[in-house]
Amino acid sequence: MAKLNILRYPDPRLHKVAQPVTVFDERLATLVADMAETMYDAPGIGLAATQVDVHERVIVIDLSETKDALQVFINPEILWASDERKVYDEGCLSVPGIYDDVERPSKVKVRAQDVKGEFFEIDCDELLAVCIQHEMDHLMGKVFVEYLSPLKRNRIKTKLLKEERGMEREKQLRANGRR
Repeated sequence: MAKLNILRYPDPRLHKVAQPVTVFDERLATLVADMAETMYDAPGIGLAATQVDVHERVIVIDLSETKDALQVFINPEILWASDERKVYDEGCLSVPGIYDDVERPSKVKVRAQDVKGEFFEIDCDELLAVCIQHEMDHLMGKVFVEYLSPLKRNRIKTKLLKEERGMEREKQLRANGRR
């Protein structure tokens, strides 16, 4: 297994729409394992392939405290969403350190495939409903900050770009032996 690089907002690759998975093979199983390792290491509770610059419809989620209940959703689709909506404080591994309220349907029914290509359906509510919708947004090229006002979104973009420049400067100093 290998830890993958997580793209950071506002990287334009986060806006690519993921393509359906058509081949269920060892490469896919390795991608899922690498995504899970990356998610656990981050640490996070969900990760979409788009976030690691693989533009295929693959999601991993683990909401357990013990990090031993990995759920894999390949080619997920929402079959039904409740009219009832709920606001959750969301964060994202691609938008580190930023959390804000997002309103979404409180329950969804999802159809997806597992790593072997077998179809399954699952009723999701509470945090799982939020997480699956959040990760499915990534597959459609959407990041949760796009639900926020343009002012908030621009502030977040500016903050993250400034942090990125600082990290690049730090790398250059270390490379030149100045740290």
